[in-house]
Amino acid sequence: MDAIDKKLLQLLQTDTKKTTKELSVKLNLSVTAVYERIKKLEREGIVDKYVALLNRNKINKGFVVFCHLKLLQHTKEFINQFEKEVVKLNEVLECFHVSGDYDYILKICVKDMEEYREFMVTKLTTLQHIGSTHSTFMIGEVKNTTVFTV
Repeated sequence: MDAIDKKLLQLLQTDTKKTTKELSVKLNLSVTAVYERIKKLEREGIVDKYVALLNRNKINKGFVVFCHLKLLQHTKEFINQFEKEVVKLNEVLECFHVSGDYDYILKICVKDMEEYREFMVTKLTTLQHIGSTHSTFMIGEVKNTTVFTV
């Protein structure tokens, strides 16, 4: 990966709707050269996928909760079962298996506290093998980016 690829990745992460022509002007390359570089980055798995990022406040999902979760035991069976079930929960945007006092951290986006309570009671706490949870609520967002510096 050379400096041009890095610049191209920066441009793609900032605005993926830019045309190959627009990118070629910014990179001082031909349209074909830019197209081939993008295809190469996709083939190599560096560009994984293209998505539309939604404004969670505009779709009534502005209440953000970080739920720290402990399993009853750390057996392979409990871990596999929990992970298989948690990925099915639409309210959970991110789930990380972590070290420390808790086993997992979940990022959950819902409309409000009432919807979060309903989610906890009817969905999350019904999953098997959960020992305990601890919820932290977002007060304000300081930084939220999807852009990596390469």
